[in-house]
Amino acid sequence: MEIKDFESYLKDKKIDSDAFKKGQPEQWSKFKVLYDQMHPNSFTAQKLFLINPIRRAFPLKEEVQEKATPTAQARPKVMMRPKPKTN
Repeated sequence: MEIKDFESYLKDKKIDSDAFKKGQPEQWSKFKVLYDQMHPNSFTAQKLFLINPIRRAFPLKEEVQEKATPTAQARPKVMMRPKPKTN
């Protein structure tokens, strides 16, 4: 597992780092110092209940990608037939 920098971590958590830094610079700085001192999983465990409100306040704006929907031809329908009765 590769350890990432703080900005990449925020991007993975779908938080806009620049907006967060401008909106709450003191909180951003505190989080960065803590993040640099510990493993990302430990940081997430400690700040779990703070990440969601920050994500709602500073959502990362991503391009919406169209997902290809599978067609009926791509996945054939399975026919279930009862077994013939033997006497």
